[in-house]
Amino acid sequence: MSDRVSDYAYELPADLIAQHPAEPRGDSRLVVIPPSGPFEHRRIRDLLDLVEPGDLFVVNESRVLPARLLGRKTTGAQAEILLVSPTEPERDPLIWEALVRPGRKLRPGAVVVISDDLRVEILEVVPSGNRVVRLQTDLGVDEAMERYGSMPLPPYIEREADTADRERYQTVYARAPGSIAAPTAGLHFTAELLDKIEERGVELAAVTLHVGIGTFRPVEVEDPAEHPMHRERYHVPDAVVEAIERTRARSGRIWAVGTTAVRTLEAAADPDGAVRSGWGDTDLFIRPPYDYRVVDGLLTNFHLPRSTLIMLVAALAGYDRTMNAYAEAVRERYRFYSYGDAMAVLPAPR
Repeated sequence: MSDRVSDYAYELPADLIAQHPAEPRGDSRLVVIPPSGPFEHRRIRDLLDLVEPGDLFVVNESRVLPARLLGRKTTGAQAEILLVSPTEPERDPLIWEALVRPGRKLRPGAVVVISDDLRVEILEVVPSGNRVVRLQTDLGVDEAMERYGSMPLPPYIEREADTADRERYQTVYARAPGSIAAPTAGLHFTAELLDKIEERGVELAAVTLHVGIGTFRPVEVEDPAEHPMHRERYHVPDAVVEAIERTRARSGRIWAVGTTAVRTLEAAADPDGAVRSGWGDTDLFIRPPYDYRVVDGLLTNFHLPRSTLIMLVAALAGYDRTMNAYAEAVRERYRFYSYGDAMAVLPAPR
């Protein structure tokens, strides 16, 4: 176990940061982390050999918004608006919190022209440095984003989003719009693989957690207890609670597909492990020696050094196992981050 952020650092050659998804979808590599013994090197399709009849897979069905708007200030200079979340969607769906560039020059009162029928007015600066903005348009917000927005690829993908990203930076089961980053562990699944997993006797269930800008915020302190976690909105349907209860009754294992599914399930759990349905907000920071209440197994991508997400994995797989798996993935030249390969943390034997 480690209680220092620097202990979660690792060296990653820049050419291992995936700039494009695997082709075809579902052809990614997979590091398998058993509770003990050597790691295995497989493919995503080999999940069929790792799951057991009676298991439960919980996915995050949040859908990524094409929330990146490129335009110009009234002076003609280029500007960028990344819509993060509506501030009061029921009162005024046109007012959003946003990231802007160039930040210093986009002050309250400034206007960014996106198109003839879409302008963005800067209303105020919030303590985080983000802006509150108003969309000036006769279009609906969803239509405006679909027409003029692009997918908000992470900053380590050093290219502009293209038309292919509209599909590939989205899970095949995405249903609920609201994220500005993909729940990337789900990007590996095809409809065919999901069908085969169900045919294997594994139940599927879906929660929603809308991924916010905090997923890219670096941890800038050495003591993780001092890191302020961002809050994220989640929803656990009644059907998921019922699926968990059925799985436990048949002694099945509960798998989370991605760290967002982990945070949702663990945030919604009582101390005794009972999961509550409904909407909620969480700033849960999962790190060693966290005691998991719900999740037994995990499918996840490789995360940034010193990140809260690599700590979350270490809390399940163990610190040494996690960092050794990362080192081996680098040696074996796995592809990292959002469009990269994956790892499976197998459930401990009961």
